[in-house]
Amino acid sequence: MVLIARLHKFLTATVDRKSRSHTIFWLTLSLTFAALYAFLGLKQAFRAEYMVQDDARQHVFWMMRFVDPELFPNDFIANYFQSVAPAGYSTLYKLAATVGIHPLFFHKILPLFLALISTYYCFGLCLEMLPVPMTGFIASLLLNQHMWMTDDLASTTPRAFIYPIFLGFLYYLSRSSLLPCLGAIALIGLFYPPYALVAAGILVLRLLCWKNGGLRLSGDRTNYLFCTTGLGLIFLVMLPYALDNSEFGPTYTAAEAKQMAEFVPSGRNAFFRPNPKDYWLTGRGSGMFPKSLFTPVTHCVGLLFPLLLFLRSAFPLANQIQSKIWLLLQLFLASSAMFFAAHATIFKLYQPGRYTAYSLRFIVVLITAIALTLIIDGVGYWASTTATTFDIKNLVALITTAIIAIAVVFYPCLVEKFPTVGYVEGKMSGLYKFFEQQPKDILIASIAAETDHLPTFSQRSVLVAKEYAVPYQKGYYSKYRQRLNDLIRAQYTSDGAVLQNFINQYGIDFWMLDRHALSLQYVKDDGWLNQFDSTPEAMLSIQQGKIPALASAITSCTVFQNEVVVVLDASCIVKLTRN
Repeated sequence: MVLIARLHKFLTATVDRKSRSHTIFWLTLSLTFAALYAFLGLKQAFRAEYMVQDDARQHVFWMMRFVDPELFPNDFIANYFQSVAPAGYSTLYKLAATVGIHPLFFHKILPLFLALISTYYCFGLCLEMLPVPMTGFIASLLLNQHMWMTDDLASTTPRAFIYPIFLGFLYYLSRSSLLPCLGAIALIGLFYPPYALVAAGILVLRLLCWKNGGLRLSGDRTNYLFCTTGLGLIFLVMLPYALDNSEFGPTYTAAEAKQMAEFVPSGRNAFFRPNPKDYWLTGRGSGMFPKSLFTPVTHCVGLLFPLLLFLRSAFPLANQIQSKIWLLLQLFLASSAMFFAAHATIFKLYQPGRYTAYSLRFIVVLITAIALTLIIDGVGYWASTTATTFDIKNLVALITTAIIAIAVVFYPCLVEKFPTVGYVEGKMSGLYKFFEQQPKDILIASIAAETDHLPTFSQRSVLVAKEYAVPYQKGYYSKYRQRLNDLIRAQYTSDGAVLQNFINQYGIDFWMLDRHALSLQYVKDDGWLNQFDSTPEAMLSIQQGKIPALASAITSCTVFQNEVVVVLDASCIVKLTRN
């Protein structure tokens, strides 16, 4: 019984009741788990020569220009992704390249540092709301499990930075640390601009308080100082984005997007769904609640939080919850406001779901950690109030605590693929090396799936690739669609003149074909190609028995081949089709 009491006291001790070493112990344990999960992610990242995170193929490939400025000359796709990269994000990779760290290597090791920083701020923020170090450990552990069960962190795209930076903002705001808070706000605008608007909403909401049964203006001057300086800084960091007159804009309007095959439920970027529940609640991009919100499943305990507060007499530690927890409500309200604003201005503020997805994850992680702590404290308190002959209550308390500990700590062992990092492996090393040996200014035409890998692994430009079909900005995607329609038409035309004109118009140097690319079944099976206007025309031509002009060049113009693809020399194709 004495052992149970000591265990209960150790686990639920508040910062005031224990020395600094107690907090350091739990923080160190938190950072240890963060490093362990990151190490498991690194093992996957470096398990093969040609490995890259799925989304990094969009956001990192062009950064190889920092290593060699001659790469991707006049590359339409590389220019687009460079133009939409937040300033802080691209600058960080540029600084890394300056000191000799290759972008593809940097994107693999960066999650380790992002995870450690996120862990520190999550731990600290949790203690501001409930000053129990164990609660901070639980919160940071749940956060790390979530980050490594989704691929946001591993992607090292701009959205990966929202975890450490926004948690840092919330931490410094809760501590009323002005300068660090302003620094975090600046970083939000430089790395993930949409969430600077969420930060602005929080600062405004803090000017209000609930008093005498109604909303009143806050009497705390600190809130006004944070709001005025924070909003001023947000205005400055967001101004370049507002004044940006990119050649790739503007965004598609809602009316235009609804007519595009890309945004229908079966499209690659499905957004508009007929079921209101899917559209507003759970739909990817459009819904308020991400489907991964309760990943891991232990997050569901957070749903008990209101009940635990209602029964606070049975959970005495609830009285230690600080008023700073209201910051979570402010976060929810600010994110929700931006969610509806993004819906009202479709795509101008990017995807609506992005504004609530990360906010809700932070809220659920913190609420769940607090709820689990209250339960552990509650059963310990229940066991200590009265004793039974066989100490049954103490046994129940011990078992309950052990179950919670096992469920929280060992949950990843139950996950089939943990961590989930979303890395893809390129398996055509010969192909990548072949293109890498070609001049740096070549352009490759292909609709083969392997084209997605060429800019990353060969550092050579492609005319189009499915990975780069991002249909939000008209100036980019209208030209992209035109390129792809022209490519489909040229690949399946039986008219040699059309094929020649296409090669000359775009300056194609190599043409890569899947070995079955010229068959009707190949076109039918590719759902992505069926979104484009030239595909029905291509299918009709094949059905009519017309032989693509490109077919005659395969024998004479092949310069590389393996069991999956063949690569043709475009100048050879032009000469052959002239005869």
